Amino acid sequence: MTIRSKAPMRLGLAGGGTDVSPYCDLYGGLVLNATINLYAHCTIEETTDGCIHILSYDSDAEETYPSVPQLSIDGNASLIKGVYNRLMTDYHFPPLSFRITTWNDVPPGSGLGTSSTMVVCILKAFVEWLNLPLGDYEVAKLAFEIERNDLRLSGGKQDQFAAAFGGFNYMEFHQDGTVIVNPLRIKRWIIDELEESTLLFFTGRSRSSAAIIDEQKKNAQKGNQQAVEAMHQIKQTAIDTKQALLKGDINTLAHILHQGWENKKRMAHQISNPMIEEAMETALKAGAKAGKVSGAGGGGFIMFIVDPKKKKHVEQALSHLDGHVIPFTFCDSGAHGWKLYPTDNIQHF
Repeated sequence: MTIRSKAPMRLGLAGGGTDVSPYCDLYGGLVLNATINLYAHCTIEETTDGCIHILSYDSDAEETYPSVPQLSIDGNASLIKGVYNRLMTDYHFPPLSFRITTWNDVPPGSGLGTSSTMVVCILKAFVEWLNLPLGDYEVAKLAFEIERNDLRLSGGKQDQFAAAFGGFNYMEFHQDGTVIVNPLRIKRWIIDELEESTLLFFTGRSRSSAAIIDEQKKNAQKGNQQAVEAMHQIKQTAIDTKQALLKGDINTLAHILHQGWENKKRMAHQISNPMIEEAMETALKAGAKAGKVSGAGGGGFIMFIVDPKKKKHVEQALSHLDGHVIPFTFCDSGAHGWKLYPTDNIQHF
């Protein structure tokens, strides 16, 4: 039997960073994000050779291990191993024999939540294969625990819940650790207008978010007044963006996006750099209304709000820089998996 799964990447529209501890533990966080048609992919194939075969295209890892209860976390394909180890610990399965292959539609470190989305995707494949009783909240929560606690990877909470639920979501991160996902019912014409008004530019450079996130954490822990006040204002942008989005007020949304980016740069000094500033300046001069880096910052994707009539002009201006525009649409479905059974006895035409 073969099991496949896919999980969507997300665009952070507002509030990003307020889902990261210790800020959300001290003050509570608010995030508004939306999933797009760029995905993490996973395939699991049952085998009978008593081995675990791992192929991770993103980490360029191809390994084979004997079927054992726990795999060594050695820096190779850690996300796959982390999911396997946690499920073996929680559900006490006998060692499994399988081949697993994973890949992303975008490079790791691109700011679209690739690592967390991949963990959700891998989990969803195992849930489908092993018939585990896990809903969207449980999958997202377990993915967060695997990534942040088991593997000790820095980051926030929004990506796992975005990948699991899909669509436009207004998320609340409470001081006690509770997460509430509020799906937004946005009229189709508003989604269409937002798509027409959004340009997604990949800078051509991936980055590690760990150092940026660690600086954010230190600023919150030390009570750095400038950084904490910036975080408070970023949290407010999630509320304001929700109101503008539900009304279809793209001009106000662009204004809020600009304010959010200016505040985001105050959270940690590595969030922006000359490459990002050049792309911002180029797009704004060509007619973009506002822009912000997706994810922690430092590189990856930049999201621009533009007048649809000027979209091609902005694209042409950005084409002179390193990087390129990535077409996308918003998607409303979260992570899902499906089974394929052997068809040797089926006649093919």
